[in-house]
Amino acid sequence: MSVLSQLKVGESGVLVALDLRESVQNHLMHMGFVPDALVTVLRRAPAGDPTVYGVDGMEIALRHETAEAIRVRQPEALDEKLPVAADTQDADAPELLEASR
Repeated sequence: MSVLSQLKVGESGVLVALDLRESVQNHLMHMGFVPDALVTVLRRAPAGDPTVYGVDGMEIALRHETAEAIRVRQPEALDEKLPVAADTQDADAPELLEASR
């Protein structure tokens, strides 16, 4: 587990907790910073602060001290979430290709 401010541009984390004042927590939660939300680091200001994060289709700039109080974990691999049997993966490919035409 780490904090949001430690992620590099292009990296993502799954939100675990907001260790902030209740008023700030509520504000961020209304913008999509809820438990299990996927947060991606989009870009940083030239001086390094603030940083723009993407969450739930929105872009939100946060100061370093705020991002430091947001705990995240690494996202699970996509393959683990959507298991596909090896024998059906290749067998369905021609049917899917034909259906897409």
